[in-house]
Amino acid sequence: MEYTVKEDKGFKYIDEGEGEVLVMLHGLMGALSNWEETVNTFKGQYRIIIPMLPIYDMPIISTGVKSLTKWFKKFVKHLQLADFVLIGNSLGGHVALMYVAEQQDNVKALVLAGSSGLYENSFGGTFPRRESYDYIKEKVEFTFYDPKTATKELVDEVFATVNNKERVIKTIAMAKSAIRHNMAKELPKIKIPVGLIWGKNDRVTPPDVAEEFHALLPNAELTWIDACGHAPMMEQPTQFNQQLQVFLGKLKK
Repeated sequence: MEYTVKEDKGFKYIDEGEGEVLVMLHGLMGALSNWEETVNTFKGQYRIIIPMLPIYDMPIISTGVKSLTKWFKKFVKHLQLADFVLIGNSLGGHVALMYVAEQQDNVKALVLAGSSGLYENSFGGTFPRRESYDYIKEKVEFTFYDPKTATKELVDEVFATVNNKERVIKTIAMAKSAIRHNMAKELPKIKIPVGLIWGKNDRVTPPDVAEEFHALLPNAELTWIDACGHAPMMEQPTQFNQQLQVFLGKLKK
């Protein structure tokens, strides 16, 4: 990714463009680069902020989705953000939901893609054969509809992560924390507009998860992307960006 990563008061993030703010949150095995095509599409119209979630920087005892949400609250306060659109994929969607549940008045709208928070076939719950490159390759490919989306670079990054003892312990702790923190009771209280943009072939958070989010969130709309797995902004970026553009356009009416 060609964008400059800013470092300020312990926060690392991308801050591109000008205008209304879009904040994007990556998933458990994600990175800032997951949003590259979305940044390229929207930076001429919006100010886009993508924090690097400190999943591997927290003490193991506090590694969990609640602590990550507290960190994000500090990040928002540090940048003095208000009335912004919050967009999250996978674990990033879960953090977004938890933040909105507490700080609803500060967020204009929410967009979720393959979000955890209800149910997921956890990628990071266990790694019984983490030393096997082929096994990790299969796990990464499971994330996508088209296995070719799991590039060698992406597989290499995940393989290195799960074979780092400290990182894999924190990955598993974070994944288990997300599974424990079911948000079904909190979702009906979220009244702001929510766009659910979901891969029709998502095997991590399958389509019935999206339908349950749609049923529980009072002001949500659900759109599907065909031939797409758990990370639509990576696997089908053109369609994802088109659907995001339509949702953002409705907010201006």
